[in-house]
Amino acid sequence: MTARTTRSSSAAKKQHYLDLLRQMLLIRRFEERSSDVYQVGKIRGFLHLYIGEEGVAVGAMQTLTPEDAIVSTYREHGHALARGMPANELMAELYGKATGCSKGRGGSMHFFDAERRFYGGYAIVGGGLPIAVGLALADKLMGRKRVTACFFGDGAVAEGEFHESLNLAKLWNLPVLFVCENNLYAMGTALAVSHSVTDLASKAQAYGVPSQAIDGMDVLAIEAATSEAAARVRASDGPEMLEMRTYRFRGHSLADPELYRTKEEVERWKEHDPIPAFIQKLRDLQLLGDPDLEQIEASVKQEVEAAVAFAEASPWEPLEDLTKDVTAS
Repeated sequence: MTARTTRSSSAAKKQHYLDLLRQMLLIRRFEERSSDVYQVGKIRGFLHLYIGEEGVAVGAMQTLTPEDAIVSTYREHGHALARGMPANELMAELYGKATGCSKGRGGSMHFFDAERRFYGGYAIVGGGLPIAVGLALADKLMGRKRVTACFFGDGAVAEGEFHESLNLAKLWNLPVLFVCENNLYAMGTALAVSHSVTDLASKAQAYGVPSQAIDGMDVLAIEAATSEAAARVRASDGPEMLEMRTYRFRGHSLADPELYRTKEEVERWKEHDPIPAFIQKLRDLQLLGDPDLEQIEASVKQEVEAAVAFAEASPWEPLEDLTKDVTAS
C-alpha cells in the first residue's frame, strides 16, 4: 500500500466517522427541538423521543442500500433521519402540515416515504413485523437481492406478531433483518416483569433464526454487526435478528411521568450516552478536534432551525382535501 493510498484511506475513515457523528447529533438536536415546540403546543398528540438510542439507527442504516426496505415503529424519528428523509418534511409532519412526509395526516407515529422505501411508522406495537415479512416475501418471489430491515422494541417481543413473523420468515427463508431495540422498558413495564427469559436474542433462536446481542450504545459495534448480518441475509441465507441493548433517556412519550424507574438509573445509563462516547473515541484517535465539532454542531443547528421555520411557514391541508385518499362508502 502506497503512502498516498494510506492517506486516502485515513481521510475516508475520518470522513465516515464524522458523518456518523453528524447523523447522531442531527437526531438528538431534532428531537430536542421537537420537544421544545411540543411544549408550546405546536405539535399535538403523542411524541415518542429516540434520545439515547441514536447509535442504533445511525449504525444500522450504514449498510442498507436505497433498494432495501425499512419498517419502523412509533419511535421512528431517528430511523427516518438516518435513512435520509429531509428534516423539513419530518418536522412539517410533526406539525401536521400539508408539506409533511405523510401530508400532515400521520404525525409523529406515521412517517412514510415510498421513494426511500421507508414503510412506516406503526402505532401498533409489533404491527410492522408482519408487514416486513410481506415485503421480504415479495422481494424473494421477484428474485430481488434486497433486505427488509424491521425495527421493533422489546415490548413487541411479547406480542404474537413477533413469534408468527419469525416463524414464517424462517419457514420461507425470507431476507428479513429483525432489529430489536431493547431499551428495557415496554412503555413503563420493565423487561424482567414481562419476560421470563430476558435474553431476547435467544427467543429468535427458538425458531432457528440466527441472532446475537449487540451493545446498542456503540455505533461502530452496531455498524459492524449489521453489515455482517445484512450481507448474510442478502445472500439468501435467510432471516437474522440483532438485539440492540440500548436505553432511552426520556420517557415513553412526553406524557410519561416516569414513575417506573429512578433518576439514578437514568443517570447511570447516561454515562454510556452514544454521542459523548463516540466523540471521546474520535478524540482519542485524533480524528476530531474542537473546530470539527463546532462546525458539525453549527451545521446541525442550522438544519434543525430551518426545519422548524419550514414547518411554521407551511400550509395546513385545505378543507376541501380532507376526504382525498379516503376510501369509504
